[in-house]
Amino acid sequence: MNIILLGPPGAGKGTLSSKILKEKNAVQIATGDIFRYNISNKTELGMKAKSFMDRGDLVPDELTIDLVWDTFDKLDKEENTIVLFDGFPRNMKQAKALDCGMEERNTEISKVVYFNVDSQILIDRITGRRVCPDCGETYHIKNHKPEKEGICDRCGGKLIQRNDDNYETVKNRINIYNEQTSPLIDYYKEAGKLITIDGAKTPEEVFNEFNNKLGE
Repeated sequence: MNIILLGPPGAGKGTLSSKILKEKNAVQIATGDIFRYNISNKTELGMKAKSFMDRGDLVPDELTIDLVWDTFDKLDKEENTIVLFDGFPRNMKQAKALDCGMEERNTEISKVVYFNVDSQILIDRITGRRVCPDCGETYHIKNHKPEKEGICDRCGGKLIQRNDDNYETVKNRINIYNEQTSPLIDYYKEAGKLITIDGAKTPEEVFNEFNNKLGE
């Protein structure tokens, strides 16, 4: 199955994806992780992506699409593997490129899981998020605190706030989502592939709703 996790920044796509990867036979294509890997390794692509991400803007479609297919084709996919698309597609151009690429590979998008969340909840979640640059573990100053303030429980690294997690950048990211990504809701609804989940629920409740609705 090829499943898209669709929703605004901070909706819980990454959290659900992590849970699915632990509980099921699944692999992930997360564009944010791909770009951050390139940024941390200071590749040419990473430096280009960084200039956009630091402003809260989207990385250009051509860069994103090429990276997605390069990653998809290298995945170790078995017959019953779930492939999760987290953060892609972000607009209609990317969605149509995804459809074409899937057709070329004799497969298709099975379901699109849409996270419905209020904007203020999103802002609170993202601005309070802290990450470990060493191992990638994610925390929150209210909802998921580390045992020792500012220190990662997993590896002992010092937690940071990402440059694109400040208030103004978050607002810009949500505005871009509303303009460019939200039209995909109707696109996939008309295709009969959309599943809506209440992203304001706890991660465990979201995972249970995912399982129940996917079963339908």
